[in-house]
Amino acid sequence: MRIVAIIISLIFIFSCLRDAFETIVLPRKVSRRFSLSNLFYSSTWMLWSMPARKMRSGSRREFYLSYFGPLSLLLLLIIWAVLLVVGFAFLYWGTTSPVLSPKGFTGFGTYLYMSGTTFITLGLGDVTPLAGVGRFLVTLEAGTGFGFLALVIGYVPVIYQAFSRRETDISLLDARAGSPASASELLRRHSREQQQITPLVEYLHEWETWSAQILESHLSYPVLMYYRSLHERQSWLAALTTILDTSALLIVGFEGISIPTARFTFAMARHAAVDLAQVFETPPPEAIQTRLTSADFTRLRDALAEVGLRFRQEEDAEQRLGDMCKIYEPFVQALADHLLVNLPPWVPASRTVDDWQTSAWDHFAQWSPEKLEEITHIIVDHRKKVRSSHEEQHQQHTSGSEEQHVEKGIS
Repeated sequence: MRIVAIIISLIFIFSCLRDAFETIVLPRKVSRRFSLSNLFYSSTWMLWSMPARKMRSGSRREFYLSYFGPLSLLLLLIIWAVLLVVGFAFLYWGTTSPVLSPKGFTGFGTYLYMSGTTFITLGLGDVTPLAGVGRFLVTLEAGTGFGFLALVIGYVPVIYQAFSRRETDISLLDARAGSPASASELLRRHSREQQQITPLVEYLHEWETWSAQILESHLSYPVLMYYRSLHERQSWLAALTTILDTSALLIVGFEGISIPTARFTFAMARHAAVDLAQVFETPPPEAIQTRLTSADFTRLRDALAEVGLRFRQEEDAEQRLGDMCKIYEPFVQALADHLLVNLPPWVPASRTVDDWQTSAWDHFAQWSPEKLEEITHIIVDHRKKVRSSHEEQHQQHTSGSEEQHVEKGIS
């Protein structure tokens, strides 16, 4: 029994230390299929997401799912600590290390108590080892506990820093692409009479960098993929899909517009989607439900034509765009189904209000909603009205000038 206890203790200690090192320190994904953290997240997410799959999509479900990321991180750290404490307790008991105990009785409970106080560096001193082997193991456990504490102190802030960097760009996407974000709104809001679409080149380059950061941080710390965004209609997967949709549209091409940057952004964003799908071992579904139907493409084409964006070779643009979608949609759909995230539409079904335009006070304030709509630089209907009024004034001015010329000629 003592030998079995020593073997079990070494398995516990080695497995926990290895898993903690691979999860916290090692800056790359481990290809090994079995690991403690993978087993933990697969089992706990399956249990946690079961009630959410029966909930209606909305704020209630998002609020419930938002607990899993931070809570699972704390629970994983506790599991590591408990397994290490139990592992060292089995090691003390297996080596029959003599200890000084107030009750004079030494059992597994005494060793477990000594292991717990030693690991968290509490050091009460009421139970102390008497032999050299026991003192060495206590010193080793105290050092392990101190190092584990240091890793936890450094690990948690890194997670939240990566989460904060991710959410900053997602929040910036709200005013540029709507809530929820969509590729059609992103292009419409960046294209004022076609000549103004050039700033989109720099913006796509920023999202190429963002996609690379997402790939790096979420491969190193997969728990970040469970962290929900700050607003209900936003998510990192929806933002990534919006950028893929936008890049696909630009690759298909518009008349008079050439943005080679879109190909690089598309490549980086798809790389992130594919690799992150492999983390969860979520293969592309065999039956893919396309997000872009023929009716949606017609609405998309008309919406973009309103701001002067017309497809090159429009007769086969729908086919070419569908072929582009097949390259990445299976992976983002698999991730969305696993994480319970709603993918963005290609074109909004109805006119929606952006998150920055809404608050509990806006409904009663004198500046809303017309004033907020007026300062939004992308309201196409508003620009149409302004343009038509200018054209009417110009026609009236032209007709007035012609009448004056005619009157002068008669006189």
